Amino acid sequence: MYSAEQRLKTLLVAGLAGNASDYRLFLSELTRHLRGYLRKRIPQLHDDVEDLVQEILLAVHNARHTYRPDEPLTAWVHAIARYKLMDFFRTRARRESLHEPLDEHDDIFAECDDEPADARRDVGKLLGHLPDKQRLSILHVKLQGLSVAEAAQLTGLSESAVKVSIHRGLKALAAHVRRIA
Repeated sequence: MYSAEQRLKTLLVAGLAGNASDYRLFLSELTRHLRGYLRKRIPQLHDDVEDLVQEILLAVHNARHTYRPDEPLTAWVHAIARYKLMDFFRTRARRESLHEPLDEHDDIFAECDDEPADARRDVGKLLGHLPDKQRLSILHVKLQGLSVAEAAQLTGLSESAVKVSIHRGLKALAAHVRRIA
């Protein structure tokens, strides 16, 4: 007695060799297996199963030339089915997110978060109290994430001077914050 894998593989290989009736039988039997596979994975979306089965069958048909008879059929079909299922989920999520009504979210305008903008403004004011060498060194390395070498190249300072400027600038900023706090 053949397993489903062996039977489907035999039918597909015969179909690829030109036997049209075996190929139709392969697609017919594969349909039943795909339907079961999908109903287990998306039981709450029963209406979409048939559409998805048809998409997978079409993908199998279009990719039939890529199947290698020395490889397991199950893995090949599963890869195609899984890809189509993930594509279905992505499309569905995208479509559903577009239909989420705004009026059901009264709390969307309840809070405002200006903190990042306020923090950037405050840091900018604080840096304004520093000499250019310190301000630019801190700006490039600590805020923009450049390396010390890159900051040295931009400012025309040596790498050691950039490091010293950062250290002295941060120390001056800490002292200034303590004075105003």
